[in-house]
Amino acid sequence: MSNRLSTARRLTATFALLVPLAIVIILLLIPGVPRWIPTLVLAIAVLGYLWSLWYLGRRTRSWKYAERDEDLLVLRGIMFKRLVIVPYGRMQLVDLAAGPLDRAFGITSLQLHTAAATTDAVIPGLTPDIAAALRDRLASKGEHRAAGL
Repeated sequence: MSNRLSTARRLTATFALLVPLAIVIILLLIPGVPRWIPTLVLAIAVLGYLWSLWYLGRRTRSWKYAERDEDLLVLRGIMFKRLVIVPYGRMQLVDLAAGPLDRAFGITSLQLHTAAATTDAVIPGLTPDIAAALRDRLASKGEHRAAGL
């Protein structure tokens, strides 16, 4: 995983902070609103923002994956761990996706699709060259095992 994933997610959180800041400004402009209300909204927003900066860093570091002989392991989560094991023979589609912010930071996500919706796996924060190489390896292994790719 690239460290740029944490930076991109933290930038998204920073943009999200603009909404409560706009609410605080509007509350300050309305006559008759007690000053403690915008102060409370601002305090809650700043505390939530600082917590999200810490949490997003830990969450992005929690993503891990491993290629084994017969399957791919994807592990994620801090408090609630989730381990997805995708056998190469069950893969139907290997997809790369990158939104505008991800492209700006030079990262992409690899998504594996299987027949069962609950076994789809995502590996975010890969550099495009690593993601493309992983996609090609997984597609090759899936074809080798007579999968639906």
